[in-house]
Amino acid sequence: MGQQIGYEVPRPVVDAFHKAYATRDPHQVAAFLHDDIEWTVSGPIDVLPFCGTFRGKADVLDLIARLVPGVLRVFSFVSDSILVEGDRVAMLSRQSATRTDDGRVISFRVANFLRFQDGKVIENLSLLDSFDAVEQVLGHPLSGHEDALAGQGDLIAV
Repeated sequence: MGQQIGYEVPRPVVDAFHKAYATRDPHQVAAFLHDDIEWTVSGPIDVLPFCGTFRGKADVLDLIARLVPGVLRVFSFVSDSILVEGDRVAMLSRQSATRTDDGRVISFRVANFLRFQDGKVIENLSLLDSFDAVEQVLGHPLSGHEDALAGQGDLIAV
């Protein structure tokens, strides 16, 4: 997707999107999504099945309304920082949720890198602290995690 030259997303639009997104209400979020949106959630799809790339407004709304709640019920999405530069936005947040299958609370960091076009989000890349999130979803450390922390393994978390 090409970049629209000279477009600057107004900060009030970014703040309104963040407020809507934090609710996880697809009706509120829909108003901020471009019809041609590409939304990517980076993470292990075998453990977090809502990870992957979703194209088009309908698919992204399905992700928010059905796929994520099938695994996690998000109850808090608080930004540590939001940076706006032209049509680009970076948000670093802490997300807290309950696991759908057993109600256990988990909390992890997520970075969102957004591009706006005509006041709407046209691209999103969500980078989860997936190592931490997966361990919490599974309910135990990943194999080799203790060795890596002790400097004795070759496991690297990115």
